[in-house]
Amino acid sequence: MTATMGTPQDTGPVVRGTVPAAGSGRPARSRRSRPLITYGRWWWALPAILAVLLIHYLATAGGALYAFTNWTGIGDFDFVGLDNFRRILEDPASIGSLKNTLFLAFGFLVLTNVVGLLLALALNRTLKTRYLLRVLFFMPVVLSPLAVSYVWKFIFDFNGPLNDVLGWVGMEPRTWLADPTLALWAVLVVMAWQTTGMVMVIYLAGLATVPPEIEEAAALDGASTWRRFRHITVPSVRPSIAIASTLMLIQGLRVFDQVMALTGGGPAGATETLATQVYKETFALSNFGYGAALALLLTVIMLVFSVLQQAVTRDRS
Repeated sequence: MTATMGTPQDTGPVVRGTVPAAGSGRPARSRRSRPLITYGRWWWALPAILAVLLIHYLATAGGALYAFTNWTGIGDFDFVGLDNFRRILEDPASIGSLKNTLFLAFGFLVLTNVVGLLLALALNRTLKTRYLLRVLFFMPVVLSPLAVSYVWKFIFDFNGPLNDVLGWVGMEPRTWLADPTLALWAVLVVMAWQTTGMVMVIYLAGLATVPPEIEEAAALDGASTWRRFRHITVPSVRPSIAIASTLMLIQGLRVFDQVMALTGGGPAGATETLATQVYKETFALSNFGYGAALALLLTVIMLVFSVLQQAVTRDRS
């Protein structure tokens, strides 16, 4: 009787995507790993893509088309080319709205980022009541802008609490929302008061990535507080600066609720912005073509400033 010499062969099934290993009949994994979403599964995202295209981009394109017409909201319309944009440049009210929009946007950007960063630094690690204070500073963010604005409108009233406090310290009461100079500042204060808490949270997330050992080592080496802030803290929170600046810039450019609730664009157009003028021209005066031109101008301004801001605050390391 003879014996068969050699290794037994593996008769098990070979798994697709594997190759037999050298020296054995067992399959080995292929060098090319299977992708997380295989080819042909892209259509899973197709409903969301179509929804974004139809609701956002198609609607925006339709609105941009009306910017070159004289449509009044009823009946036919004619294409007038760039006449609406020429009218914007020749209209003192539109130029004033543009100036007010830029003032509120950049004032809002600077004020929220400076105060938000200071709050984040103060409530970062050492203060025992920091968790409670974080909640208190963040609470206005979740409130309705209209509700907050009406509360502040009561505070700014001539017979309101703010003028009562000024009277107690011997100062004259002010017509905060009726003064063309003070009204715009009052709107800016309300905007910043409600949104600074969100900026604080963004900077707290950035400060959490800064190792405390680095700051302690720099302090032991004799670095001052300013030098530690400039050379350690700021480079570490640069992504947070970019995010917070972009969000605040866009939100400041499209401010609407606070202006309508506090002043309605007055007094005498002193607080009128592009967003409020779009609303009035479109829905109050039925100048849909002119309102669409203003909206398109505001969209272009937001896009340009957002791109420039991203270029300025990007990480170049």
